[in-house]
Amino acid sequence: MDSLESLVNVVHCIMCQSSVAPVYCKVCHIQLCKDCLEKHTSESSKVHSVEQLEQHSASLNSPCDRSLMTVPLVITCIYTGYDPFYGVACLNDSEVWTCGWDNQMKLYNLQGELLKSIQTQSGHKPRHIAVTRSGELVYTDHKNGTVNIVKNTQIETVIELQEWKPLNVCFTSSGDLLVVMDVDDKQSKIVRYSGFTEKQSIQYNEKGQPLFSPGGDKYISENRNLDICVSDCGADKVVVVNQAGSLRFTYTGHPLPSDRSFNPCGITTDSLSRILTADDEHHCIHILDQDGEFLRFIHNCGLEEPWGLCLDTRDNLFVAEWGTGKVKKIQYYN
Repeated sequence: MDSLESLVNVVHCIMCQSSVAPVYCKVCHIQLCKDCLEKHTSESSKVHSVEQLEQHSASLNSPCDRSLMTVPLVITCIYTGYDPFYGVACLNDSEVWTCGWDNQMKLYNLQGELLKSIQTQSGHKPRHIAVTRSGELVYTDHKNGTVNIVKNTQIETVIELQEWKPLNVCFTSSGDLLVVMDVDDKQSKIVRYSGFTEKQSIQYNEKGQPLFSPGGDKYISENRNLDICVSDCGADKVVVVNQAGSLRFTYTGHPLPSDRSFNPCGITTDSLSRILTADDEHHCIHILDQDGEFLRFIHNCGLEEPWGLCLDTRDNLFVAEWGTGKVKKIQYYN
């Protein structure tokens, strides 16, 4: 069998965030180093069940065997210093772009090393970030109504809006750019750009009613079946339309033991066309199938106010935590 490092990079302790973790608590679904294990198991309110992490991860030898695993595992934790922290986008399987409540966009590797920092052209904080298929960073500037692309160290404005302001963006499988935008918290819509030229606008359903709430943040992702998925924070729901812009379904959450409402934030889709959306109120990720049926939660792995989401090419999930400033890389399995 391959070594644990070669299977899942280096798995760090959830409690101290620094030491390598050789054991796993099956009750709390967290990995622990030897020093933190004693403290964790001394908690008298729970009966813990601890095993070697190699046992827990044994089925990772084969991609097919990963389907047997159902417990999410935090592999890597990177501290960015953002407060709050809300944006993450994979450049590749070993580097991620991040953004938060300042005007710097930072590139980190999985060892937590800062590789590059880019300041926005206007000095405003970026509203959202994405990465093109060729690896260029794109960001929205809500205050001045622009979408910008970073080429090496040069920033070029590729879309300049007048009344409308860009919120969040994603690139489609065909290379088009989808932009969610609003105007004075009164209207919201999606605009598709091809070569940064407007190609399609999606705003109303077949009855002429708005598809999206007028205010609040919105995140966007294209699914493998070409559906467009939007987490509408202002309406506490996920809205999914097909490629033509017709409403397919809405998702308003799954019952949880809490009186707090569903609060969707970041959204992404995986290789099996499943939809993942962050719920910062309940510190979890909701997983839906492509038709909006709830499948399960990602929780019990130390998530705190999950916000921005992205996936690498292996379906590893990267989560930006709003209040902690941490990026967590999670294997949630297929």
